[in-house]
Amino acid sequence: MSAYFATLSGALKQAGIFQPCLVLDRDRLDSNIALVKDRLDPGLAVRLVDKSLACLPLLSHIGKTLGTDRFMTFHPPISAAVLKAFPHADLLYGKPMPVSAARAALVKGDADWSRVCWLVDSDKRLAEYGALAAELAIELRIAFEIDVGLHRGGFAKPEALSRALKMLPAHKALRCEGVMAYEAHAPHIPGLFGGPARALARASEQAADFVARLGADQRSILNIGGSKTALLHHRGIANEVSMGSAFVLPGDFDTPGLENFQPAAFIATPILKVVEPMLPGPPAVSRLLRALGRFPRKGCYLYGGKWMAEPVFPEGMKTNGLLGLSSNQQFMGLPADAAVMPGDYAFLRPTQSEAVLQQFGPIAVLSGGRIVDRWPVLPMM
Repeated sequence: MSAYFATLSGALKQAGIFQPCLVLDRDRLDSNIALVKDRLDPGLAVRLVDKSLACLPLLSHIGKTLGTDRFMTFHPPISAAVLKAFPHADLLYGKPMPVSAARAALVKGDADWSRVCWLVDSDKRLAEYGALAAELAIELRIAFEIDVGLHRGGFAKPEALSRALKMLPAHKALRCEGVMAYEAHAPHIPGLFGGPARALARASEQAADFVARLGADQRSILNIGGSKTALLHHRGIANEVSMGSAFVLPGDFDTPGLENFQPAAFIATPILKVVEPMLPGPPAVSRLLRALGRFPRKGCYLYGGKWMAEPVFPEGMKTNGLLGLSSNQQFMGLPADAAVMPGDYAFLRPTQSEAVLQQFGPIAVLSGGRIVDRWPVLPMM
């Protein structure tokens, strides 16, 4: 591990990057993409999740390698950027947009919104989108959100979907493309209740029950899964899975479905100070807490902090509850024998990729031990 982060440190210094940044290891990324290609069921296509990979060059790199131009989208400004960047992209919303947000995007007309499939999760939203399509005199593509065990919304029973489908003829400008299911709960089901494998199988069975209610011309999008489960689906009713975070493997995605994937994104930040830490107040308090093992004998202050990330280097670096977190100069405890100096880099592994990738400006792209590019990120708002 030390040798790997020494390589990253040298690459950053050579590139003249001396402030917090997001480093993307493109070689590890390519290894993860290869694992997806190898393990993906041949009957499934990949739909790339733009919120988790909010960088157009990153989306392009993965899309070209996998041969996919399908995207799952969540935020109209990012949707518009993806539509402009990828002329053949097909977008599916991963959450239902308020009808006012959809209207604002469509009226603005800054992209080809005909390539977007909107998500409908209730009879009420179906009626709202039907009215919107009539108001704007355009056809809107829709998919139905179905609940296969996560219980985060959507149509809970196949019978409810059947009722919604019977309402469709009243909304002549709406075109049903299929359904979207999400089973993020499956990896977390304890053995007492059947475990992850049974939960995944059950979700797939439930999805099939919903799909059976669709007409033959309403099945172009049969979407299921996320990064933690996409590669575990085989011979089910779905024709595509959604994946995003798995390609860079943040900490929350160390799951059985992603064995041998490697973390490919790290926060790098300079160490500002190396100190013998002291708490405010009488020095005797700090000495006592050190003796009790409650306070470190050595520490450092980072350039920035309070990120959704866990420290990985220097080895043994950790946060301290007594001094807390800071987004300006975060204190980190160090082992007493840690050989670090001000100006060295500390590295943290993001716990998630969405939002985190966008916090540092252009991503520093590492390949062959050096920074070879800077990839701009999409705006958060």
